[in-house]
Amino acid sequence: MEDDASPRPRGDAASQLAGEDLAPYSQSELAAPIALLEAEIARVEKHRQAAAAHRDAAEALFGAKE
Repeated sequence: MEDDASPRPRGDAASQLAGEDLAPYSQSELAAPIALLEAEIARVEKHRQAAAAHRDAAEALFGAKE
């Protein structure tokens, strides 16, 4: 069984960029991390939608959990 209290691994783009000092970057150089973060947002949103669809299918089959 999975322990919900344990920290999750943080290897995603947002975590990698979160602590980075942005001061040395020019405006044009900031376009790459912005694109990376937008791609990460799209990836997470796609996973969230798939999880919601999975939950909806389970609720349709077994009934909603109260």
